[in-house]
Amino acid sequence: MWLLFFLVACSAAVLSCALLCRAAVAAARATPGPAPETVPDTAAARRGPGLTLYEMAYLSGGPHRLADVVLVLMAQQRRLLLADTGWATVVDPVGKDAVERAALTAIGPEGQCRIPAIRDALVGDDAVRQVADRLVTDGLAVPAAVRPGVGSAVRLVQGAALLVLLSAAASYWMAPAGADTGLLLAWFSLPLILTLGTWAVARFELHPYSDWATTAGERQLPGVGHSPAAPATPASLVTLALRGPAALTDPALRAALHSSGA
Repeated sequence: MWLLFFLVACSAAVLSCALLCRAAVAAARATPGPAPETVPDTAAARRGPGLTLYEMAYLSGGPHRLADVVLVLMAQQRRLLLADTGWATVVDPVGKDAVERAALTAIGPEGQCRIPAIRDALVGDDAVRQVADRLVTDGLAVPAAVRPGVGSAVRLVQGAALLVLLSAAASYWMAPAGADTGLLLAWFSLPLILTLGTWAVARFELHPYSDWATTAGERQLPGVGHSPAAPATPASLVTLALRGPAALTDPALRAALHSSGA
């Protein structure tokens, strides 16, 4: 029986490490060119000081994070009501920019909609795609062709390492009396070394991981590359854009996003 657990552990370890290597190569190909220390950051110069709020949200968490940001932004301005049951209700039906207008369109003419449905609608909306395309053009976002990226692959390696440990524990527990458990656990150390070693290399070479931002994009994020946020951006929204709904200090808004599956 232990051999079956060992084969499962080895398969998971090899597959996850191979996927991580593939994702790392794809990410490297997506961001070619000299190091930023040797050339001017023309994209940053063209943009001005800092990223926009929507760009920070997209680079940190993709289109769903961007959707959460626009909903909270409108809620803080009393133009939307976000209920802790996961519903959004329109108060002011006039959007100030293309993304807000897309959110209002996603809510629909009845003025009320579930937040997950709004997120899903915004993911495919032209306004959000334009934000993504602009970031990809500037070399700050990972193109869709190479996602899922390094972040997802690292999580697979972490899961494979946990599976190896669980398989080893199950084999040890099910070993017959008198079996050489030391030798049995030594076999499981091989896939464990592979996964932990690959994870350590990724942590050293590829951290911070992101499915959305390139290395250049990570450096533009406040607190990562020490780049400033766009002027007049509320700190609470910057925190939401960078860290997600769990970072919200307003319990009502946090409950609204979490109850809707954020």
